[in-house]
Amino acid sequence: MSKIPKVILLVETSRAFGRELLYGIARYSRSHGPWTFYKETGGLERSLSKLKNWGADGIIMRNPKRSEELTSMGLPTILVIHRREDNLPFPRLITDGVATARVAAEHMLDRGFRNFAFCGFDDMSWSTERSDAFSEYIQKKGFPVSIYQQPKSKSKQTWDQEQPILLKWLQDQPKPVAVFACNDDRALHVTEACKSAGLDIPEEVAVIGVDNDELVCDLADPPITSIALDTEMAGYRAAEMLDRMMQGQTKGLHDILVNPTHVVTRRSTDIMAIEDPEVTQAIRFIRENARRGIRVDDVAEAAALSRRVLEKRFRQILSRSVHEEIRRVRIDQIVTMLLETDLSIAEIAFRLGFPGVEHIARYFRKEKSISPQEFRKTHTHRLNERT
Repeated sequence: MSKIPKVILLVETSRAFGRELLYGIARYSRSHGPWTFYKETGGLERSLSKLKNWGADGIIMRNPKRSEELTSMGLPTILVIHRREDNLPFPRLITDGVATARVAAEHMLDRGFRNFAFCGFDDMSWSTERSDAFSEYIQKKGFPVSIYQQPKSKSKQTWDQEQPILLKWLQDQPKPVAVFACNDDRALHVTEACKSAGLDIPEEVAVIGVDNDELVCDLADPPITSIALDTEMAGYRAAEMLDRMMQGQTKGLHDILVNPTHVVTRRSTDIMAIEDPEVTQAIRFIRENARRGIRVDDVAEAAALSRRVLEKRFRQILSRSVHEEIRRVRIDQIVTMLLETDLSIAEIAFRLGFPGVEHIARYFRKEKSISPQEFRKTHTHRLNERT
């Protein structure tokens, strides 16, 4: 009988990111294991003495503070980090902050916002990465970005002390403003500050977070729009790599990126911040009717404008054509149904008005350079168990 590998998991479970990561690891273990797990929600600092005596074969853990002691254990290790350490000799699982910021920026630009802001944690490098990438992207589009600065004193960074400062910053922003928060926890801070300040969401302040932590997002009133990440798939890949490492394989080791998959739109960004009423009506018509296979002429009729005038205004306001907007909305609908439902590709094609699987596959591949089936397989595992 072969030895069952013992794997240490030092990953928090209080947030969706950690839970999704563990789902992916468990999925790999069920398919290729079994493994025995030692799970500790605390850090290495609390567990090191116990772990040395457990006879572990590998570790998947969050940010280490005692890196020298970790290295001295000599175990195959994968680090789940938010900081991009360069001096630790282990593969790392890292969230792609630049891609995540770009998704947030495009979501808000698509809604016609012209005022933008970022709220994060100044002492967290992953938050700073998202802030810098968001600012750079928005500024290239010709708009300024206001960056919230936390109070320098640690004593004033507690929520009761910081809320009035954040509240004042939000009040000072030109309205309407789109706020990108570094994660869902910070987005909840923003919505609570808006509530205290009497600012309407999303009419005056639209808010988007990261992680799609449903509990945190639904605690807010209105619920928070958030960027979903393929954390579960990253956990699966981390477990796959650790398995190779525990078998003595050292070639082909690399960092694993956690990528954004799509925006889960909730009421905190459910608004069009466009002053042109006809263009607003056209966009609303597209979003409500894109599943019917509408054409540009249908949109122009709904907006009570000629096709030529509508196209001109679309390019002035959104920098894209009406046809491109229809296509973008339909692709978003496909992505949402692929990742949030267990419907077959044929059923998705039927519901979105495509003649068949071949047509939707061609349409999707032209935009994403990947088939719908491969896209689903790449970004989710638990869903695949049901399909």
